[in-house]
Amino acid sequence: MDERVKKLKTPEDCERFAKNAAERGRPDLAQEARKKAVELRAEFYGVQTAAERECLEAVYAYEEVLKEKNGKKTKASRTWQMINKHGILQAVERAVNRPQETTGYTSLLEMGLEDYAFEAVVVRYPSLFSQEAVARCEERIQQWKNT
Repeated sequence: MDERVKKLKTPEDCERFAKNAAERGRPDLAQEARKKAVELRAEFYGVQTAAERECLEAVYAYEEVLKEKNGKKTKASRTWQMINKHGILQAVERAVNRPQETTGYTSLLEMGLEDYAFEAVVVRYPSLFSQEAVARCEERIQQWKNT
């Protein structure tokens, strides 16, 4: 990670840096700043485990996708409702167990944020999720790699 990006302290600082980097023809730095913003938002949320932090990073990364798509900040409202109702890990479990893949993977991939997909988090922490969820996520990731 670039030293300038490492020094950024708030998600807002990261957003400004990303915008400026993109305008100056440095999409690599813009991407690093977006990733740092995602990490900082998850850190500020205050979670207990690395798995929970990565799940939140996935939500915030998806909100970055929505912001790019809509041209303004957009909350992942349904996801936050599930998190508030069921908890972070259970909300992710429910999301990946749907018959269709979680929304936004293609957009995450296009922004270089595919490691933030819920499926990627589930595969990294298989002991925290059902065998069915892990198998479904592994299958989806394999399909994405083959596409």
